[in-house]
Amino acid sequence: MYIALQILTQIVWLSSLLFVIAFGFSIIYHSARFFHIAHAATLTCAAYFTFFFSIQLQCPVWLAIPLAILCATGVGMLSELALYKSLRRRNATPMALMIASLGLYIVLQNTISMLWGDDTKSVRTSEIKVGHHFFGAYITDIQIITIAVCVTLFTACVILMKYSRIGRNIRAVASNPELSNVVGIHSDRVLLWAFALGSTLVAVAGILIAFDTHMHPTMGFNWLLYGVVAMIIGGIGSNWGLVGGVLLLATAQQLAAYYIGSQWMDAVAYIILILFLIARPLGFSGKRLKKIEI
Repeated sequence: MYIALQILTQIVWLSSLLFVIAFGFSIIYHSARFFHIAHAATLTCAAYFTFFFSIQLQCPVWLAIPLAILCATGVGMLSELALYKSLRRRNATPMALMIASLGLYIVLQNTISMLWGDDTKSVRTSEIKVGHHFFGAYITDIQIITIAVCVTLFTACVILMKYSRIGRNIRAVASNPELSNVVGIHSDRVLLWAFALGSTLVAVAGILIAFDTHMHPTMGFNWLLYGVVAMIIGGIGSNWGLVGGVLLLATAQQLAAYYIGSQWMDAVAYIILILFLIARPLGFSGKRLKKIEI
């Protein structure tokens, strides 16, 4: 009973992080229609910016975290302004944009390595505590904060995407950028908003991960892959499908970590992805992306 509750606690914590990472990636992918691999570097940058402001510059945490989020969001927006926008004007294909994104990720990762080194670092300054005893399970303060923050962000972004003007414009550009330009929606400006929103979400997730465990220059890549897998098995463009994909992936990974070994967490994610691509390629939602021609 206690073991089941502990596993359930870990599933809730992991699902909360994956919700935010996958949703942020989904916003960018659904709008720009290519795999923004450098999104992983944005997550890593947020963690290292937090380390820079809080540990190296000795800023208080309440100031270091917003500064880190702002800087990491700036990295995501700059990638759109300086790289992807110019490539789109040259009629670059989604494959070309993805390759450019992979190159950008490598550049950013190596820049982080040059500035802070390849060794593992931590932003925690206090001693590691066992955590709170909750019906036989243990949960730490940062895990409670992670769950609360991620659920709040996910809910707020779903509402923003559905009811706000920015959200409606992002969904319009995702449906058809040419038609959006015809009716007066500036697609480049909307894409910049999509990168800003997606980068902010993944930046928050990166900081929460850094406070919970540790950080290293390649930390963002695995988390991005988990988010992409959750998005694909949930169904691209479906919020409830994304919830199902995240819960399935988190549950499978935590059960595999407990019963087989933590080294199997990555393998389980890819096994689930392969099974869905074979048996249900459209994911839980079963919806194809709509495209309107003009």
